[in-house]
Amino acid sequence: MSPCLSHHSVALVTASSAGLGAATAKALASSGVRVVVNYFSSPERADSLVKELEQLDSKKSTEEKAQLPRFITIKADVSQKSELIRLVDESVAAMGRLDLVVSNHGWTRIRNFSNLDENVDESDWDRCFNMNVKSHLFLFHAARKHLEKSGGSFITVASLAGVKPSGSSVAYSVTKAAQIHLVKSLALISGPIRVNSVSPGVLMTDWGKQFPQSKIDSVTARSPLKRIATVEDVAQQILCLANSSSTTGTNSVLDAGLSI
Repeated sequence: MSPCLSHHSVALVTASSAGLGAATAKALASSGVRVVVNYFSSPERADSLVKELEQLDSKKSTEEKAQLPRFITIKADVSQKSELIRLVDESVAAMGRLDLVVSNHGWTRIRNFSNLDENVDESDWDRCFNMNVKSHLFLFHAARKHLEKSGGSFITVASLAGVKPSGSSVAYSVTKAAQIHLVKSLALISGPIRVNSVSPGVLMTDWGKQFPQSKIDSVTARSPLKRIATVEDVAQQILCLANSSSTTGTNSVLDAGLSI
């Protein structure tokens, strides 16, 4: 078993029809990796992404492509444990193996972080904890036997808000911190599977665009590099972690130095 991804390798990327998930799928396809694109509400976007992945695929053997599916889409509600189990089972049934899971999904509702009264909505906390912590645990549990077999890895997308109290809400910040601690816990008890996380600052995805431009400008001005990370930056870091044989239990912060 080699930890390095190859044209035989299969990656499952959750919430991958757009944004960071789509950028990650593209980075993997460009490296010759076979990809399962998970979506929930937009089959059109997922199908469109698969067409892009086919153009990016660096594996040129048409004979091998005919034998093995390179890219597929699977609809699943990642907020539900039973759906996560089905997602993994269908991925392996269709692709034959599983080498990498990129657990990209999450949830938040934008609140005024500094206003405690806005941050005590119980439904916010319940949904944040379910999507930002429990769902990653349940997905890992479902994928564990397959990743053990392949010597694979599991990478979650956390947030700078989990490292430094900040972000869209207190519930989001606290549950992202819990997600990072979950990664360390899983890494400790689940070797030889490598378990890591990435923590970007604000990204200009559909979600990030909800922040006012003044906030984006402020973050950019305060960062030593005078920029913010792009989805492509984060996707490349995910690819790096997936190919590292000796990295586990880590959290890679991509914030252009903002948290220094």
